[in-house]
Amino acid sequence: MSAGPDRYAGAVGEVRSRTDPRRHFGMQFQVLGPLSITDGCDSVVLQPSKPTVLLAALLLRHNSVVSTEFLQSAIWGDERPASAKAALQNCVLRLRRIFVKYGIANALIESVPGGYRISIETAALDLMRFRQLLEAADAARDPDKELRALKEALALWQGPFLANVPSDVLRRDEIPHLVEERLRAVERARDIELSMGRCQQVITELWTVARAYPARERFREQLIEALYRSGRQAEALAEYRAVKGYLREELGVSPGSSLQRLELTILRGDDIGSPLPEDRGAAGSPPPVDAETAAGLPPAEDPPAPTEARAALTAPPPTASPIAPVPHFTGRAAETASLVTRLTTSGSGPVTVVLSGAPGIGKTALAQHLALLTRDAFPGGRFMVAMSHPDGTPRSPGEIASALARQGHHRADDAPDHGPRRLLVLDDVTDADQVRPLLPTGPGSAVIITSGLGLAGLVAAHGGWAHRLDTLTEEESCRLLAAVLGTERAEAEPDALRLLAAGCGHFPLALTIMAARLLTRPRLRVADCVAWLRDDPVTRLSLAGDPRLSVPRVFATALDRLDPLLADAFRAIGRWDRRRLTARLGAQLLAVAPQEAEETLERLVDAGLLEEEPAGEYHMHELLRAFARARPGGGDRTAVPATAAAASP
Repeated sequence: MSAGPDRYAGAVGEVRSRTDPRRHFGMQFQVLGPLSITDGCDSVVLQPSKPTVLLAALLLRHNSVVSTEFLQSAIWGDERPASAKAALQNCVLRLRRIFVKYGIANALIESVPGGYRISIETAALDLMRFRQLLEAADAARDPDKELRALKEALALWQGPFLANVPSDVLRRDEIPHLVEERLRAVERARDIELSMGRCQQVITELWTVARAYPARERFREQLIEALYRSGRQAEALAEYRAVKGYLREELGVSPGSSLQRLELTILRGDDIGSPLPEDRGAAGSPPPVDAETAAGLPPAEDPPAPTEARAALTAPPPTASPIAPVPHFTGRAAETASLVTRLTTSGSGPVTVVLSGAPGIGKTALAQHLALLTRDAFPGGRFMVAMSHPDGTPRSPGEIASALARQGHHRADDAPDHGPRRLLVLDDVTDADQVRPLLPTGPGSAVIITSGLGLAGLVAAHGGWAHRLDTLTEEESCRLLAAVLGTERAEAEPDALRLLAAGCGHFPLALTIMAARLLTRPRLRVADCVAWLRDDPVTRLSLAGDPRLSVPRVFATALDRLDPLLADAFRAIGRWDRRRLTARLGAQLLAVAPQEAEETLERLVDAGLLEEEPAGEYHMHELLRAFARARPGGGDRTAVPATAAAASP
């Protein structure tokens, strides 16, 4: 495209690149960036001028009549000349001359009643091609094709949108909705890439766009999701705090519900969805998984799909799920080191580890943490199986075994190709018969079982190690709270932090719930939270909208699994005002024979609802005691005989 030495200096800028003027590719207009004219090889960026504004206004409303009133307003704003009509006609004439000079024959400026119209073909305007590609993306049923169309559309944008068009009216009335079209396309493209598991690849792009549009929550949400699913939980939470601070300080609003749900998902280490594998179009690739419908499966280690894409990309869920790291895992250093050694030390037989303890004590979190620490010892993968339905009812052994068989592994050492050994985590086991068919048999294989029950008979019959978890220490509890809240906020109220830890009974679940509540309420003091919790120390240990993050629900699920008479005994012991109990006092309290009382106490110990002390004494955790006192039911057995109440501990 040759401009020549006599090109119109008031409208045309420098040629970006020169080539043989005899080469002709068909002239095109580019508005997705600085307004320019190109023949497919050379490109001329128009200088800021009135003809440039006129051309931009016509192209933005291509193939439509643009009123003279709007064109005058776009060119001169509120400072129209007295002869605006004649001045507009002069601008049109100058623009037509530019078209002739550059051989633009595929666009025509028409004078029509009421205004002007530029008639142009799709191939001659990048904006029309952009929208054509967006329509193709919307029509595509295959995510790969949709993503390709979106990327091709976004590639048409060539820098600051109409940066060389000096018109306040166009910037106010026309440019914003076109920028919105682009941002929606960017959002959709990133959603698809996240659904395909390309989290690390999109982080840099999301950093850029999130900083460019700080008030657009969806970009911040995508960035937080990508960071979290890439194993960068601390950075994800820091990004959430940053966007929350910006929204409150600059706009006076709180993050939207979607961002708040994402924050809670990160705090509890949950899955967000399930990814499409990178080669999901290949033959034999596994179907995508929706973890929320996967019968309560724990979070997946591989990145999940965003909410918008989930419905279209899900399939019937498998039973086993990869294992995600636990955000803010704190404490249990000694038992962690010991159990890692047991799981990874080579031996002649399989390894079985049973983690038991009270509900909400952190058994699942420790199992996930152990799986993360031992990843190198299990090159065949580490998988978690939910042994109970979301409502707490157990899944039958046949249901679990057949589902695992469909996935190609019956036990931890049953890889379909007899390849590298695996670690299987069986979570929330309700009885030994559930897991016997799944125990590993080959050397080097391993299984971690979490259960409210001690499963001593299983360990005795099949070998392995049993580890019973207790509550965290005060120091560990405060460290967990500080890890979630941030050091600055924790150090501002150290005494209140210790009181909050005590109010949570040093149970990891309760601590996580209260930390999440404080994190979503930055103006709430820790001391205020302590006072609020003190009024109802059990019921308030819940997060609204998520029944899984509820101490009373977790406790109730464990209690509902008990024999009714055993549940009555639990309530009666919890309502007794003594902190220690012996079998003899238990017999008086429960109005049964000493031998039956001892058996009852032992069964409650095995269920994780009572703790045994040296010298034949028992005690109940204070949080469980508060729950027992608030729990209705129990009939006559909930009454404490006067003889028992008066007896010495």
